[in-house]
Amino acid sequence: MKSKVVPEKVYEEIASMISSEESVVGIDAKKTHIIIIHKLQEIEKRLDAIEKKLS
Repeated sequence: MKSKVVPEKVYEEIASMISSEESVVGIDAKKTHIIIIHKLQEIEKRLDAIEKKLS
């Protein structure tokens, strides 16, 4: 099932990055978690910068 929120091209790029033929569920869990954690860290840095500007 494809997300209606994520553009098709982005969806396919992400799916390609995390897919794994070796995994029972079809994705590389470690790679998936690294991508998620990295994105959360980017968001946290941006939020910190916004909070500093508002202080």
